[in-house]
Amino acid sequence: MNYIEEQIISIGKIRIENHLADIGIDAVKEEIIKGLCAPEKYISSKFFYDEKGSRLFEQITQLDEYYPTRTEKSILSTFIKNANINFQNLSIIELGSGDSSKIKLLLKQIPVELLKSIRYFPVDISQSAILKSSEELIKEFDLESITGIVADFVHQFSVLPKAGKRLFCFFGSTIGNFTKKEQNRFITELGNEMQTGDAFLLGMDMVKDITVLENAYNDIKGVTAAFNKNILNVINLLCNANFNVDDFEHIAFYNQAENRIEMHLKALKEMDISLNSGLDTLHFIKGEKIHTENSHKFTDKDVEIIGEYGNFHLKNVFTDKNKWFKLVYFEKK
Repeated sequence: MNYIEEQIISIGKIRIENHLADIGIDAVKEEIIKGLCAPEKYISSKFFYDEKGSRLFEQITQLDEYYPTRTEKSILSTFIKNANINFQNLSIIELGSGDSSKIKLLLKQIPVELLKSIRYFPVDISQSAILKSSEELIKEFDLESITGIVADFVHQFSVLPKAGKRLFCFFGSTIGNFTKKEQNRFITELGNEMQTGDAFLLGMDMVKDITVLENAYNDIKGVTAAFNKNILNVINLLCNANFNVDDFEHIAFYNQAENRIEMHLKALKEMDISLNSGLDTLHFIKGEKIHTENSHKFTDKDVEIIGEYGNFHLKNVFTDKNKWFKLVYFEKK
């Protein structure tokens, strides 16, 4: 993540625009410190994805216990034949793009003659992830162009491309990381951003057996634990702090009342943490937790609610044989 200055990188058909500088490092620090000083401490899950965090998450998606990625990919690999999407001169905007593996499954199903007219816009907070995935894609697909947008898209809708016919993709059930209030606000703002005829392809992880859910976030190899703890390394860098990841334990459980997995970091001892190179101090008691992620699971009613908030028309729903995961295709009214 580079919040220091706006950068533009151009490599052939690839262009990367870094808009994180528009937010500013001081605002980022303020957001983090506000969460850590709250009565129930928290850190936004968007700070998971530095270069190491992105690598760890890629490893998570390969784990036996972690069903969401492979299930969504199985749907993505065949859905287009029933989706009725016109790909001619289409701008595909992938929010929270991460690695290229999912968008590849979509692009592989598009006729070669149509690929040449497609503009792809990966949007993510990690510049390194965007650059890596863009280089992979441009080698494999003859797209018109790739413009990577490094941004916090939740707060920076203004940097998204405006022209032409657009397909917004939001995979991985990342929408589940938001609180219900944040989900509703995000969908409303996205709906306001979209024009009549634009489309929205949304991945949603559905409510299912609690054992399946909890195992997915407590893998036996400890990769998810390492991913969760690494957020402290990111905070150290951004806020000049001195967290030691070994002083915290990974905790993940299903909150049935809220239909969500919660991830926390639990302090293993009483300690004081230095922030802003020692100008501020944060006190932890033993057992105190930092809430690092929610992963809400959805019902069919939730699909309807999202359509209402975005003023979308529900065109189709694609799912797996277990109905564990759904890929929902909306069009803007």
